[in-house]
Amino acid sequence: MNWIAFAFIGAFAQLIDGALGMGFGLTSSTLLVTMGAGAAVASAAVHAAEMGTTLASGVSHWHAENIDKKILIRLAIPGGIGAFLGANFLSFIDLSTSKIFISTLLLFLGFLLLYRNIVKTEAQVNMVEIKNPNFLTFLGFTGGFVDASGGGGWGPLVTPTLLSTTATQPRKVIGTVSAAEFVVAVSASIGFLINFNRIDLDWSTVGGLALGGVLAAPIAARLVGRLPARQLGIFIAVAIILLNGIRIIQA
Repeated sequence: MNWIAFAFIGAFAQLIDGALGMGFGLTSSTLLVTMGAGAAVASAAVHAAEMGTTLASGVSHWHAENIDKKILIRLAIPGGIGAFLGANFLSFIDLSTSKIFISTLLLFLGFLLLYRNIVKTEAQVNMVEIKNPNFLTFLGFTGGFVDASGGGGWGPLVTPTLLSTTATQPRKVIGTVSAAEFVVAVSASIGFLINFNRIDLDWSTVGGLALGGVLAAPIAARLVGRLPARQLGIFIAVAIILLNGIRIIQA
């Protein structure tokens, strides 16, 4: 029966992601940890599910010509390396410490999501080209590490950063970041599989979350632009902040 509950979590998180353009990992990780799942188990389950959802998303954006190939390569490779290291880091830290760590990181990302939706304007792109060629490498690595070690965060960190620091069209930023996330999800999953004996992975959690996320992906794609994204984003951000704040206080 547990896998059914996890399937609902995956479906709900994917619907949120479809409306906001981000948030699958952030939402599902928070709900899984709140339900008592271990930090590494939550992150492993999220990234296993994202291998399916991000692949479908990346292919869709590729066909729609929403991808900048140069930025994709410069983001995806360091992002994958960061995700692999982040998965190993989370697998090695103490269980009680990992719960506090992931809740703290999710709390920070919740505030980031809240800020992004409160100050969101129509003109999001600052027409300034990146001068430092290592910027994308650093951004990809940081986003990948935070995403794997925190169970989510690639979208909330990478997407708004690119929107505010480059002259790239918003549709290509979103498409490129979504496509690069597939590499991040695969790399994180490999990192968790290597440490399979350490994290006591529950396959009902992984399977249920993946099933729910994949089934909801087509519906989520149709919801883009139809739901009040800003209000929904603020609501989800506040919920994430409250749930993780309570966990930190209890710890």
